[in-house]
Amino acid sequence: RLAGIMGAKRTSDLIPLCHPLPLDTVNVTIQLRGNVAVIECECAVTHRTGVEMEALTGASVAALTIYDMVKAISHNVRIEGTVLVAKEGGKRTVGEKEILAD
Repeated sequence: RLAGIMGAKRTSDLIPLCHPLPLDTVNVTIQLRGNVAVIECECAVTHRTGVEMEALTGASVAALTIYDMVKAISHNVRIEGTVLVAKEGGKRTVGEKEILAD
C-alpha cells in the first residue's frame, strides 16, 4: 500500500508534462483472489482537474512493488489489466459503464 501511495504522490516526477497536484486522499487496497492480487488506487483532490493519472500510477507502482517482493520466489509473475474504473472532475466525468464499454 505504501508504495502505491508514494507512487501516486510522485506522479508528476514520473509522467512527462503531468503537473503536481496537492492530493487530499490516496487510498490503495490490495485484495488477494487465489494467486492474483487485485490493486485499487483511489485519489481525490480539491482542484479543477481529475486525478486519474495519479490513481493509475499508484496502482502501477504497487503492482511493480509486489513483483519486486515475489521475484525471489518466482519470475513467473505478470502485471496486467491496468484499468481506469471511474473518474469525476476535470473536463469530463467518466463512469464505470462507459469505461468498460470502450
